Amino acid sequence: MRFAHLRRSQHDEIHLAVIDDTDAILVADLISPAPRTLQDLIEGGDDALQQVRAALRDNDAPRHPVDEQIYASAVLNPPVVIAIGLNYAAHSSELGLKTDTAPTVFNLWPNSLTGHESTTGWPRSLSESIDYEAELGVIIGKPAHDVAEGDALAHVWGYTVVNDITARDIQFAEAQWSRCKSFDGFTPTGPVVVTADEIPDPQDLHIWTVVDGHTVQDASTGKMVRPVSKLIAHLSQSATLLAGTLISTGSPGGAGYSREPQIFLRDRSTVTVGIDGIGELTTHCRIYG
Repeated sequence: MRFAHLRRSQHDEIHLAVIDDTDAILVADLISPAPRTLQDLIEGGDDALQQVRAALRDNDAPRHPVDEQIYASAVLNPPVVIAIGLNYAAHSSELGLKTDTAPTVFNLWPNSLTGHESTTGWPRSLSESIDYEAELGVIIGKPAHDVAEGDALAHVWGYTVVNDITARDIQFAEAQWSRCKSFDGFTPTGPVVVTADEIPDPQDLHIWTVVDGHTVQDASTGKMVRPVSKLIAHLSQSATLLAGTLISTGSPGGAGYSREPQIFLRDRSTVTVGIDGIGELTTHCRIYG
């Protein structure tokens, strides 16, 4: 199944919806009481998801054209957003950084979350070195504590697309990476979250980025240094991964910083990151000041 957070206008309430081809069915029209967000649905456990599945089969609920809706972030209020750096050898090499024996781990701030087709803006005075990063997003379902690598994928609720937008000059000027990647709107997600049963192997997915009509990243999640299962096992050793946790699993090679000439996101740039089997996530850019 595919879930999204939708609203009719920027001022309307956000609704959790099931996406069926070009239509959206509000979860509130399927079951009552209904989860308001994906986080609520995940916290409801397997029973809540099965209830939605059954209602979708048996219910003649109203359908709403998706192209008449506005997407909010595919994840709205996760307990935490964990990002993994340097998880593709090509990306580590192009940034001139070493892939260590343990994953590079940092957090993304919740204000950075935004949705498909949103506009992300930033002040010119703060940075003109804004880069793109296509990443596979993993959403935890069952809490995971000290899980074995072989059991880790059983804790995954679903997958989404993430664009880990980054201010490169700030990244290389500071010892930590959270601030350079957590400007308002710097973590677009979506357009949907796909339940784990639709992605049999998260290491066999085509991942790419197109900036202003030009393909700049083109790779496979099979090129990860540490697969999703290993990341979950590693992270869960020291802290319980709570239901709804979003893990952004790193970017393949092709970042704008490493190109000659460099490619950074400009005023009115459009960047689309995509993953086969999940979808395409588009962000519009504005620079002000």
